[in-house]
Amino acid sequence: MIMIAIVKSVPGDGGPVDVYVDGDLLDPKHSQELRNHSPDGFNVGYGGSGPAQCALGILLHVVKDKRVAMRHYQDFKWQFTSKWQANNIYYVDIESWINSQEKV
Repeated sequence: MIMIAIVKSVPGDGGPVDVYVDGDLLDPKHSQELRNHSPDGFNVGYGGSGPAQCALGILLHVVKDKRVAMRHYQDFKWQFTSKWQANNIYYVDIESWINSQEKV
């Protein structure tokens, strides 16, 4: 199973997080080209710009459809990235969540 891991660069410092997809670092630049919420990159654990960038970056990587990612990343932020401190999530769980959102 493909796993996405959220890792605090410096635990407890409130700074950016690194996002790994099966061990490979996810670059925030791809999501920033679509919408630049956070020039500092990804973050988690609150309802701001860093978690929004993280949500968009993850959805872009998983669904590979800019329109679908843009349509759902704010909801994904509120349901997932805004609540994380450091976490792991599987592709299959994200795909299932997207499918449930697209049926609404």
